[in-house]
Amino acid sequence: MILRGNREIARGAGRRGWRRALLGVTLAFGLAALTPLQAQAAPMQSATYGTLPNEGLYPEQTSCSGSYYQPNVPGGATKTAVYGGRTITLKYFYSPNCGSFARIENAPQGCAAHSNRDGSTIVWVLETVDPGINYAYSKVINNLNGRLSKAVLFCDNQRLAETAWY
Repeated sequence: MILRGNREIARGAGRRGWRRALLGVTLAFGLAALTPLQAQAAPMQSATYGTLPNEGLYPEQTSCSGSYYQPNVPGGATKTAVYGGRTITLKYFYSPNCGSFARIENAPQGCAAHSNRDGSTIVWVLETVDPGINYAYSKVINNLNGRLSKAVLFCDNQRLAETAWY
């Protein structure tokens, strides 16, 4: 009788333990469903960015999609920098109809592709590396009609590389 009683108690505890575990797993999945799988980095920009045509759009969203190229920028349209044991590549792309953008490759989180446009004040836009990937590219900056732009690589607020104004 005592053994049977202990088995009964053990079975009851086992069922309660199973139910608690199932409830815990269900709760964990429910909370995970409410949490985004990846944090998507939002682009940052100066207050005056976005006032010219094509600004505020990613290159593939413009009418120039597929026609951007690396121009003959003084000193080169591609630069590299070593940071955190990685060689990061900064690339400057241009379209004579839409403007330019910056792209970084092989970069860790904490790095950003940054585009500047000169004028009476410096106008800029940047995009950081999202979790799970190792690249980023900025939105288009309009450097048409005599305006100049350049690409800059930042990692943890340190300027590591930049192209010349083009």
